[in-house]
Amino acid sequence: MSSRYPDWKIEGRDWPNRDASTFVEADGYRWHIQRIGPERKGAPICLLLHGTGAATHSWREVMPLLAEHYDVIAMDLPGHGFTRPNPARQVSLPKMAASVELLLEELEAAPTLIVGHSAGAAIGLRLLLDKSWKTPLVGLNPALLPFPGLAAKLFPQLARMLFTNPFVSIIFARMARGPGQVKKFLERSTGSAIDAEGIDFYQRLFSKSGHCDGAIRMMANWRLERLEQRLPYVESPVMLVHADKDTAIPASAVRRAADKIPDCALETVTGLGHLAHEEDPEQLVSLITAFAEKHR
Repeated sequence: MSSRYPDWKIEGRDWPNRDASTFVEADGYRWHIQRIGPERKGAPICLLLHGTGAATHSWREVMPLLAEHYDVIAMDLPGHGFTRPNPARQVSLPKMAASVELLLEELEAAPTLIVGHSAGAAIGLRLLLDKSWKTPLVGLNPALLPFPGLAAKLFPQLARMLFTNPFVSIIFARMARGPGQVKKFLERSTGSAIDAEGIDFYQRLFSKSGHCDGAIRMMANWRLERLEQRLPYVESPVMLVHADKDTAIPASAVRRAADKIPDCALETVTGLGHLAHEEDPEQLVSLITAFAEKHR
């Protein structure tokens, strides 16, 4: 019988940057992590944090480019990809950030640069705030503010309802197996047009109900009100990057978040969607490295 979760020997058989993968125990999880970079001791460490529903494949072309200058670490967040959930562990924003911190302690890795995509940017900022780090951070199409108006009340309840219904993730996983369905879903929900290889990796994940559960569970426990209140206390230099075709995060939300962070630059890239770093990794890495160099 097929597993509900992605299998490293099947779905991961030719996973991007597979040679850089390993599995590490920390905070009750068996994390799938990837690490690429200079072999020299003391190389600066760049931490990559993916968004809801993604995994390390999202950084497949970004990692090798950043690895020319950094010791790059990426992981599958709990319940995503090949990091299976732990029912005893909550996946709220503060708990997720704390789990990532414990993983970094296990790896004996102190990041000198953090790059987060979408919800990953929120995790990165929470790390900075909770640990009083002054590490530069780049947020790519960041999801940092609560949904406005009525959606702020309805979305968490909807996510909780979906999570408590075991059939939702099973139905979504079955739909994801249909020809062309994942491509349509990604284009509609992100505004991005990624290549066939990228779509295949998402299809492998979305066709597993366990991965879908992980994404829904994360959304069901996600609260951004406290993070919004604390944004004025971020002591690190921050750059937020918005793609003008992003259908998931409106430009107004990114601007409002940028206005709340004391030392924050705001950049806009054109012709790209929510998965801009997968569509044009070279352009995004160029922005990241220029920002990091300025704040080295």
